[in-house]
Amino acid sequence: MSDPSVPLQRTGPPQVVPDADWTPCEPFRPYLQDESHESFVSPGATGGRLRVAYFRRAGDPCLVGRVWFGPETEGPPGHAHGGAVAAAMDEALGAVAYMEGHPVVVARLTVDFRAMVPIGTDANFETWVERVEGRKVHTRGRLVSPAGVLLAEGHAICVKLGEQHIETFKAVRHARRQRPRH
Repeated sequence: MSDPSVPLQRTGPPQVVPDADWTPCEPFRPYLQDESHESFVSPGATGGRLRVAYFRRAGDPCLVGRVWFGPETEGPPGHAHGGAVAAAMDEALGAVAYMEGHPVVVARLTVDFRAMVPIGTDANFETWVERVEGRKVHTRGRLVSPAGVLLAEGHAICVKLGEQHIETFKAVRHARRQRPRH
């Protein structure tokens, strides 16, 4: 547990070192991302909020990865806000659907918080598609500390996007790239 009398250090996330059988992947491509993509959950290489890195394991349908909870995720002193944990689960649970060829939005998210997440934790996650029912894609996952402590479990009911939504999202991203940056 963090010592609340010690001020939080504003350092960046740790270097992501994948397990030996992990291969980097980008689950949202080719649907939504481009070279400059930043999301609410993973806002780029700088900042102190969240960082998510996605991987596949050989012969495994699960999406695995790491999520770092930076100082800007603080809720209770020294620990990540539950909303930050839920946001990371939301993205990972949707990402596994994309990885399996189902571009979706999360319509219902259930997160069971099992333990508080200390600031600076570089947790492992594992998500999988449980089943597909027409336009609904059910996904499940868990978030685990480096020491193997279960931090959270999640279930999402995702709704598949139509081609018109995907094209609209691509157009919005393209328009954003055309704007001058300040």
